[in-house]
Parts: sequence; structure tokens; C-alpha cells
Amino acid sequence: MDYTFDFQSISFGPLWEGLMVTLQLTAAANLIGVVLGFPLALLIMSRFAPVRLPAVLFVEFFRCTPAIVQIVWFFYCVPMLFNVFLGSMTMGILALGLNLMAFNAEAYRASIQAVPREQLDAGIALGLNPLQRTLHIVLPTAVRASIPVLLTNGIGIFQQSALVAIVAVQDLMYQAKTLATETYRPIETFTIVALVYFAVSFPVSQVVGYLERRRQLMTS
Repeated sequence: MDYTFDFQSISFGPLWEGLMVTLQLTAAANLIGVVLGFPLALLIMSRFAPVRLPAVLFVEFFRCTPAIVQIVWFFYCVPMLFNVFLGSMTMGILALGLNLMAFNAEAYRASIQAVPREQLDAGIALGLNPLQRTLHIVLPTAVRASIPVLLTNGIGIFQQSALVAIVAVQDLMYQAKTLATETYRPIETFTIVALVYFAVSFPVSQVVGYLERRRQLMTS
């Protein structure tokens, strides 16, 4: 192997700009997924089939189809079918956010089912109505229990955000592909990009591990 590495020829400016776009995508998608995932979980657990079945179908669709297909579908099919024209960045946020919303809903559902029955009985004894019990008992308990999974899903969506490069969102991967083409240095470029993704994901994964260990100690 006579390849000579030349990392000095790589301009970090475009990669930095791309990283900022990627972080914006991730933050917006997580906001959608974390906030709307909980009410979606409640719909999934509804006793009324007309409410429950569409929610279950929504979750299963996003969980059982590739994220790249969802992104392409939003980018090309939404304007054609609904005559709605949004920017590629917005389309990417919607696709990633709804995907994360489906996965977070399952995390919330599992946490809701794990809420001790005694807490719900105490809420009933205090005269709380179903909405009040949901807001003051179920929601705080479920969110705390779901934090490790929510963080893990957040890491996953940060990594999957690289897929939006195929619809011309100028994220980190898009800038890397452009830079690799211009400099003829794909090895150096994508090595740097891989290290950037690792540098962001690894600390969060360590936090997830710490929270998991702490929860196991508290429950043991």
C-alpha cells in the first residue's frame, strides 16, 4: 500500500457547517419525538379501537420501514400527493421526527405499563381525574423511566440524520461527500466524519450506560 495520507488538505470549514446542520436536525427531530411520543403512546394504549388502531398502524409503519425510504417519500411524494411544498430541511426534520416519535412511543408505552398500580390508586383516592392522574403521576414516572431509551433513540436519530444528504440537505454527510469529490481525498474526509460522529455519540452512550446502572441499583 503506497497511499499517502494528507489530512492537511481537508478544509474543516464545510464540515463544521455541516455538523451544525446535523445538530439542528437532531435537536428538532428529538423535540418532535420526545414531546409527541408520549401522547402517541396513550393513543396506542386506548381501549377504543378507532383511536388505537390508527396509532398502532402509524408506529408500525415507521418502525418497519427503512428511514431512508421515509425520507425519500416525504421529499418526493408529499409535494405530489398533497400539493405541499416545504424546504428539504423541513422535510428531513419531519421524516426523522416522526420516525423517532414512533420509537419513543414504544419506550413511553413500556414505562407507562410499569407505573406501580399503587400510585394510580393513590391518585384515585386523592380525587384526581384521569387527566390529572396522567399529568401528575403517569407522565413524570414514565419520562424518568424512559430517559435511557430516549437518549439511545436520540443517538440513533443523530446517526440516521446522515441519510438526509440524499435529498440535498447540506448536513455533515453532504458536506463530506462534496469535499471528498473536490479534494479527491475520500479516506481522509470520511475518517474525519466518522470520528466526529463518534465524538458526539460516545459521550451520550456513556451517560445512557450510567443511567442504566443507576436505575438497576435503585431497583435492586
